[in-house]
Amino acid sequence: MSLGSHLQELRKKHQNLSEAVEEAQRHPGYDDLAIADMKKQKLRIKEEIARLTEA
Repeated sequence: MSLGSHLQELRKKHQNLSEAVEEAQRHPGYDDLAIADMKKQKLRIKEEIARLTEA
C-alpha cells in the first residue's frame, strides 16, 4: 500500500468516526463511554495522519 492510499484510507476512517460520533451525540441514551472511545480512536487516527504527512 502506498503512502498516499494509506493516508486516504486513514482520512476516510477519520471521517466515518466523525459522522458516527455526531450521530451518537444526537441520541441522549447513547453510551457516553462508547462516544469517548470513538473520540479517542479519531484522535489516534488524526495523530497518525499528522505524523505521516510531516514525514
